[in-house]
Formats: sequence, C-alpha cells, structure tokens
Amino acid sequence: MTARTLDPDWDMPLVLNITPAGLANALFVTADEVHTAWQSCIDQSLVVAESVAQDGHTANYCRLVEQEYEEDGAEGIWHDWMVEVRIGEVFIAGHWRLPADGRGADWQWCNSEAQNAFTAACILFGRRVGRTVFVEEPLSSGPPATRH
Repeated sequence: MTARTLDPDWDMPLVLNITPAGLANALFVTADEVHTAWQSCIDQSLVVAESVAQDGHTANYCRLVEQEYEEDGAEGIWHDWMVEVRIGEVFIAGHWRLPADGRGADWQWCNSEAQNAFTAACILFGRRVGRTVFVEEPLSSGPPATRH
C-alpha cells in the first residue's frame, strides 16, 4: 500500500452514482410536471428566455428555459419555466406552468422555484449562478391601479 502524501488534485474527476429519480426528488419537488426523455422537449421556436450551464468536459448541461405556448384544449397562452438537466443520453426536466396573463405571487413563485432548481443543478457542472435585474413590460390588461 502506497502512502498518499499529496492532497487530491482540484481537477481530478469525481464519479457519482445518481439516478433520474434522485435528481428529480432533489431538484424538482415543487414542479408541476417532471419527466425523463432521450431527447429535449424544448421547442426553440417557443423559447422567450434561456440560461445554460455547460459541463466543460462533456455534452452534459443544465438549462433554465422559459417558453410560451398554446396548449391543446386549453384557452389562452401558457408560460412554462423549465429546468432541463442532460447527463449522458438522459434528459430530466421539471416544469412550472401558469397562464401567461397571470402575474403576481403565483408568477413570482414559479419563477423563483425554477431559478432555485437551476441554481442547485448548476452545481453538478461546477457552475455558480449570479442573479440579474430585468425590466418587465407592463401588461396591457390586468388589475386597475388604485389610489389609497
């Protein structure tokens, strides 16, 4: 047996045994829908915002995608916050959804939950997430302004 005299190298690859169910339970516990697939379920033509954390050594990644679409049988447009993790050939996705004309606490909650899941998933790829400020356009319809 050889004695180890040096600390492990910071760039030494680590190997974990992790399952899609393990990731889903850790990252997507509050999501409306969670699923696995052999390919991405993102339709690039529906994407309104996207952030990606890429693994520097493989094709693995984590994406936070916001997309808007009309759902069959449902009235109006839906907004979908989706976190997609690709590890090897497996895609694991969690979705948080609301009607696109809905705002307020529900909108903020979905946005926050998806961002938190993305932030946590980025750790798998050695990435940190920085927060940013954005300006949201006012709705053309919505609750009337009141004065107190």
